Amino acid sequence: MADRHLEPDTPELRARWGSFAWTKENAAKAKEIIARYPDGRQRSAVMPLLDLAQRQVGAETNTQGWLPIPVMEYIAAQLEMPVIRVVEVASFYTMYNLVPVGRFHVQVCGTTPCMLRGSDDILAACKARGMHKGHTTDDGLWTLTEVECMGNCASAPMVQINDDNYEDLTPQRLDAVLDALAAGKTPKAGTQEPGRHTVEPLGGPTTLTEMVSANHDYRKEW
Repeated sequence: MADRHLEPDTPELRARWGSFAWTKENAAKAKEIIARYPDGRQRSAVMPLLDLAQRQVGAETNTQGWLPIPVMEYIAAQLEMPVIRVVEVASFYTMYNLVPVGRFHVQVCGTTPCMLRGSDDILAACKARGMHKGHTTDDGLWTLTEVECMGNCASAPMVQINDDNYEDLTPQRLDAVLDALAAGKTPKAGTQEPGRHTVEPLGGPTTLTEMVSANHDYRKEW
């Protein structure tokens, strides 16, 4: 499972992130996000603002991004809420990284459906490439985390890498995805099973067949 400890609040951390502020573009986004909530409920914006801040840190560091304490303090000040409340949210949801991560955050599902479909082999393939759970590779490219169910049980085993899911994996298919990412390419997200559209049965559906290649509205036919 992901290690949810906070990065130590050191003078070096303060020197790097103590002056964090929104970029001009993100300041406008933050204002729009906060405006979604009624007066007196602005603290409800904490989750999207944490995501926005993590992405800004990621853009500055060429990684997936993470949330240093000074960044969380900045959000707390903007929303006029105690810092500990922001930290509580960030430390509860694994979508937020509490420590620095690599360019690509490889999150391998190890819950029962994925385990039964070969997630141990997926983890072994990651290890063969120099990844170790809870660590970032020396080249800064990969961070490996084992996580709980991410909802792709019908197309197990799967991994999430940054914002994309890759499903129906084998070690060879995972290697192909990782090779493409390392080369600066954008591999196909979703199922890696040839001919499979989403999570219809392998071999093709026996009902709702018009959904194979595109969404189809059946309501007018009922």
